[in-house]
Amino acid sequence: MEFLDMAVIGFFVIFLATLFLFGEVMVRARGLFAVIGIVIMSLYFTYHLDGTDGMWVILLYAAGLALIIFDGKVTTDGTIAGVGVLLMVFGLALPAPDLTYGILVAMAFLFAAPTSYLFTKVFPARNMWDKMMLKDSLSSEDGYNSMNDSYKELVGKEGTTKTPFRPTGTVEIDSKYYSATSDNVWVKEGTRVKVLSADGTRILVTPVQEVEEKEESTSESS
Repeated sequence: MEFLDMAVIGFFVIFLATLFLFGEVMVRARGLFAVIGIVIMSLYFTYHLDGTDGMWVILLYAAGLALIIFDGKVTTDGTIAGVGVLLMVFGLALPAPDLTYGILVAMAFLFAAPTSYLFTKVFPARNMWDKMMLKDSLSSEDGYNSMNDSYKELVGKEGTTKTPFRPTGTVEIDSKYYSATSDNVWVKEGTRVKVLSADGTRILVTPVQEVEEKEESTSESS
């Protein structure tokens, strides 16, 4: 497999392997994409790594992929997935024979990962990424209200955040769901919040605890 000594070939090998591996994460391919991606990626690692000395590199790559999947299923805010991407890039670049080769395989990964989203146009997409993309907050069939003329009536009411606000998210008020913003303030899921204003379709909320603290400080100063 001397052809893998060529950086250009390495680029295409990593591109295809990443495309199918991330395609398996994006769509329901019944494991087919995962098998294809693992086989192609194995060609790269087995050629550039020697025995057990390179096992930690493979573990680094696998840990990165595991973090991305974990983020998609559990945390859904992209933070852990970002760390996973960095680990996978390092895992691919370290075995490269030279700097140019390493840069090319890193670029192949970064190009292929978002390109795998195109598989969702053909195959059934997984719902593990729905919360990250806030699809739930846009579905009126599920009781959400993205366009509502009565938003002004919400001012002063309290509710509970149903997703993390970074700084937008979904809040439940009077058993209904609304897309809202916390004005560049990150708020955890399950936090009690109060509606400060409602301008058109923009609902501004803030944690109830902050409102109470401001009221207490105002009363003490007066």
